[in-house]
This record gives sequence, C-alpha cells and structure tokens, in this order.
Amino acid sequence: MSEKEASRAKTQPPHTPHKRLFRRSKSFVDAPSPYGAPYRRNLPVRAFRLAVTTAFQIWVDFSTDITEELHWTPRVVPYIGYGTEKYSRIICRLVRSPRGYVPAKMGVKGIRAAFMVPAPHVPVKIDIDNSPLESVQIGTSYKWDEVDPKKNQNASQAVSDSHGYLDLITEGKVSPGIHKVTYKVKGRKPVLAPLYTEGKKEKIGVISDIDDTILVTDVPDPFQAVYNMLFLDPSKRRAVSDMARFYNALSQELGGQAPFFYLSTSPWNVEPMLRYFLTNNNFPRGPLLLRDFDPRPKTFIPNGVEHKLEFCSQLMDDFPHMNFILIGDNGQKDPFTYARVARENPGRVVAIGIRQLQPKEGILRHTLHPMPDVPVPVFYGHGGTNLIRTMLPYLRVYMKNQRWGGKRKK
Repeated sequence: MSEKEASRAKTQPPHTPHKRLFRRSKSFVDAPSPYGAPYRRNLPVRAFRLAVTTAFQIWVDFSTDITEELHWTPRVVPYIGYGTEKYSRIICRLVRSPRGYVPAKMGVKGIRAAFMVPAPHVPVKIDIDNSPLESVQIGTSYKWDEVDPKKNQNASQAVSDSHGYLDLITEGKVSPGIHKVTYKVKGRKPVLAPLYTEGKKEKIGVISDIDDTILVTDVPDPFQAVYNMLFLDPSKRRAVSDMARFYNALSQELGGQAPFFYLSTSPWNVEPMLRYFLTNNNFPRGPLLLRDFDPRPKTFIPNGVEHKLEFCSQLMDDFPHMNFILIGDNGQKDPFTYARVARENPGRVVAIGIRQLQPKEGILRHTLHPMPDVPVPVFYGHGGTNLIRTMLPYLRVYMKNQRWGGKRKK
C-alpha cells in the first residue's frame, strides 16, 4: 500500500448517519425510470416495444390457459430477503407448476426458469420464524414509498401482482442474524427462504456485482454465453479466479459478520441458480438483488446501470449507519456506476474494488471502461489474489483508525 493510501485511510472521517428514519422503497416490478418512459422514445422504438410486450402478454395468457387445463397450481419461488431490526423486505414470485413438482435444490436451468408461467393475484400467507405477519406495505410501481404505519394493511392483502411478483415491507422488531421466512399457498407445502437482518453493530457492508466480477460469463463468445445462461448445469458455472478467497478474507478483515449484498443485472428467474453458485463456491452468504427481464409496457426491460444505481441508493437508505465497499468489474459500466454512487453519497463509500477483465473477455475492446476520478481509493486486480494484496492492507489501516473501533476477527 502506498504512503498516499495509508494517509487517506488515517484521515478519512467516520460516517455520521443522517437522521432520516423512514425507508424509501421502489418496487423492482414495472417501475419506469425517467429516461425509460415510453413517451421519450421515437415512434419506431415505441412500436417495436409495443409488439414485443403484446407478444409476451399473449404468451402469458396462452400459457396460463394451457396450465389451467392441465390443472397446474400456483407455487412460491422464494427469494432471499433482507432488513433491519425495524422492518424487513420480503420478495417472492408465484408461478404455476404441476402438483407433484419438486424444485431442484441447485435451481433449475435458465431455459426452464425463463418460461415459468406466472400466477397472478394469488394470496400468500407469510411468517417469520413461525410468527405470522400482522400487517404489510406493498411496494408501488411509480414512486419511492416511506414506511408509514398509517399505510399498513392486513397481511391477508399479500397478493401477487399481475406477473406473479410480490414485493413487500413488514414492520416489526427482528433481531440481527439469519431468520426463516415461510411462504404458504393453498394446495402446496410451505417453502422456506432466509431473511438476513442487519443490526447497527455492523458498520461496513459490501455491495458486489456478480457477472464477470465473481461469475465467469464467457461474454466474448455469444453462443457460449447464451448456452451458459440457458442450458448449463448450475454446478458447472465457473467462479472468477480466487474471488471467493478474496471475499472470505475480506469478510474476516471486517470482523466476520459484515453483510454482503449481491447486485446484478441478471433476471430474477435465475436467482435460485445464482444462490446455488454462491453456496457451491463458498462465497459469503447474502441477499441477491436482481432485475426483472419480463418485457413490460412501462419499462420494456430495465436499464442495467439504472437498476444498480437504484439498489445502491436503496441500500444506502436502508442502512444509514453503514458505510459500504463496492466491488465490480470494468466490463459493464460498473466504474461509472460506482463513481456516481461515491459522489452522491460522500463519506459512505470506504473503497472501490474493480476486477479488470482481459481484453479478450470483453465483446469489444472499447467495452472495458476506465475508472473515473473519485474521492475514494480504488483498487484493481485481474482476480482475487491481486485485490487481497492491495485492498486488504488499506482496510486494516482504515478500520484501526475508526472511532467505533472496528476490529478484525482473529
């Protein structure tokens, strides 16, 4: 570590959380961005989007009719939830399947996940550690929602939307740690998912990209990339060299309990596969924040950069007491995204780690982006070994000099 980096680690001021206590929430489902609104597009683009969304809706209606004739019933596909000691965010999707269907433990292949038939307007009973939810707030599509007790509604109103998704907030004290969320729908056995609750003792969290940062995608070969996403056995997906070792070393350096949030432009359909990948390759556990690829009239397909900015902003608001380490790669505009996050949240970003792709790993050489100037230290490496050698020494000095006395786990 250079003298300049050591000096910056000593002088970087501790974060003073702002006083805002409410949670701002933007539903990831059908949420139009200011730049993606249909009226901002020219006529050919709007016509193309209309054709695609109409075709998609026809497929949904047709597949729903067929599955009803086959007596398929709704089941829950649970996603990992997260929250604070005051409220929790719970996410799942309702899809239609044969009565005897048992989901694979490693997650289904991408081709099967892509053609899941949504089950709209299905009521779901939810409990946390066997305690039923009493009230919920359903995320809206068009604005950030504050947690407001006056907006609470009976938990029986937890019903999937028109494309099967359910994104809700529930108030209530939950102790820090990993909890069990149980989902129940009529005619199906209960399904479980973890809920990661982060307390105020953890002062640093990690926000990590997935594709090309920790998971090899083979983007330069489009046929191989498509095959990997749709047909490859999840157990055969390859991790980027030594990134799991770096993440576990980083976790230990931060005390062993630092939360990891995995942020990706991959679709929610492949969440079970990515969850299996993280477990199978021994990455630290944590919630995945993905995006919906179903074409919608208002959004078509969400923009990847805006998706990451929205969720980074969401996490900053959810955990005002926490600073963050941002880790990504230079192949998906992560440098620009993280630079903007650092500028818009002064004092909240401890460091940025950028995995440098080789030129052959980008579709074209110009798709590998340099890091803009930012007021926080940036560390580079082609794999986990490089980042272990560069970022971890900086973090040792940084944590040693924080007033809250961050300590490494021996």
